[in-house]
Amino acid sequence: MRSFFLFTASALLLAGCNSPDTSDNQVGANAISANSASEMADRGVMADPVATPTDASGYLAKAGAGDIFEIESSKALLEKSKDAKLREFAQMMVKAHQQSTAKVKAAAAEAKLTVAPPSLTPDQQKMLDEIKAASADTIVAIYIKDQKIAHDAALALHEGYASGGDTPALKQAAAQIAPVVKEHIAHLAAFPAK
Repeated sequence: MRSFFLFTASALLLAGCNSPDTSDNQVGANAISANSASEMADRGVMADPVATPTDASGYLAKAGAGDIFEIESSKALLEKSKDAKLREFAQMMVKAHQQSTAKVKAAAAEAKLTVAPPSLTPDQQKMLDEIKAASADTIVAIYIKDQKIAHDAALALHEGYASGGDTPALKQAAAQIAPVVKEHIAHLAAFPAK
């Protein structure tokens, strides 16, 4: 009987070791709203926004890409939209995501980690291109929809890493960033879906 349990435990450990990196890294997956997931599917965005890395390099890459998307998409909105409330929100996004980038970089430096320059995922690039190509009449609806998707993914990322990450300084930064992302989500909820 004992050897059966040892065999079963060994098999489970091996299965875990051979699984893809993201399968055991889906901490915070419930933070992605069903609406955002269906919006992503409706728009042809197929990346896995809920996979939350527990390793520092994965977290740094996703956090950096998320901040780039937020900053660049908000700058694109500011170039085209005259909507005062949305412009105020976009300006807040630029400032807040520059601050979160600085916070993550400082935490990485404290942990003596080298931060590679982040780059957008193909799905983030697709959304950014769509925002940049939008007319002044259509940009508001596209921007709000994409911001909701991006912020749901960011919340899952930061909450997931804060609870299961491998680097204490980055976990602390993630825990400090998550409430700010929640505030952004609350602001976004005040904008009517179009």
